Amino acid sequence: MKILIRLPNWLGDVVMSTAFTAAVRERYPNALIDVIIKKELGSIASLIPGINHIHLFSKKEYNGLTGAYAFGKTLRRHHYDVFFSLPSSISSATMGWATQSRKRVGFGSEGGFFLLTNVCRRPKNVHRATEYIALLEQFSGQTVNDSAVKLQAAETEKVNRRIIINFNSEATSRRMPVDKAVELLDAIAANFKDATLTLIGGPKDITYIDEVITASVNTAGIENYCGKTDLKGLASLLASGLVLLSTDSGPAHLANSIGLPVVALFGAGNELNTSPFNKHNLTVLRAGELSCEPCVRNTCKLYGVPRCMQLLSNNQIIQSLAKYINNA
Repeated sequence: MKILIRLPNWLGDVVMSTAFTAAVRERYPNALIDVIIKKELGSIASLIPGINHIHLFSKKEYNGLTGAYAFGKTLRRHHYDVFFSLPSSISSATMGWATQSRKRVGFGSEGGFFLLTNVCRRPKNVHRATEYIALLEQFSGQTVNDSAVKLQAAETEKVNRRIIINFNSEATSRRMPVDKAVELLDAIAANFKDATLTLIGGPKDITYIDEVITASVNTAGIENYCGKTDLKGLASLLASGLVLLSTDSGPAHLANSIGLPVVALFGAGNELNTSPFNKHNLTVLRAGELSCEPCVRNTCKLYGVPRCMQLLSNNQIIQSLAKYINNA
């Protein structure tokens, strides 16, 4: 059997989908399993266990529905038996249709249901990783047990008392406000005096992280890796730490998938749907003082800045970090 999986478009979602790819491999141990992934995330796909081949897809080269169709058409020569569409988009369904896979499986949102041969029912009020797994369960008629997300990062030596910190997020409603980030960074430095505080982020986060570091009281123990690693490099950097403190964002899922303890800070995001999936070595914190939590919006319409993030308790965050650092 030849199986093709269209992976999601965001880092965190790709990591969460590894529970699905592992379940597919377990269900079809002798199958050839290939994936389609955005070119920008291609290096992460190489860390997913059980994948045979990676097809890189660029929206710049294949734009819109016509581009999705054209890209899918280039894969016809592989003669795939099954196409799983993890993004619930008509463009993903169009891509699958163009491959001429015999079975095309997805949730069929955005009107893409007529391009699928197997339209599945999306389960409600479950984790996103569980949503993805539901596609396989409904297609195969078998329940998936003992699911987990996992990436195979290169083994990296631990750096003495390295606390990795991610204040960033693609959505401003999930990004830590600068004043709160500075306050929290200073509190961590004061409570863990011999620790190395390693700040991470992408190229788009450089100005924001520079502003946070500049405003901090003590910068001596701070490492700035923002914009200095690719995704595989980020995975290796995370593997060298004792714990990751992170907002609701891709690095939290990445750390969780390689076994690094994570303290995840939630405000606008819904932790029932998008918290790191593996519960071992995971602490999820929410202030829970506002009636609008979680709003699941990308911007804060009510306060301008995410007040839900500002209300997070510094003491609670410090205590949560200490649990992992002192037991290391």
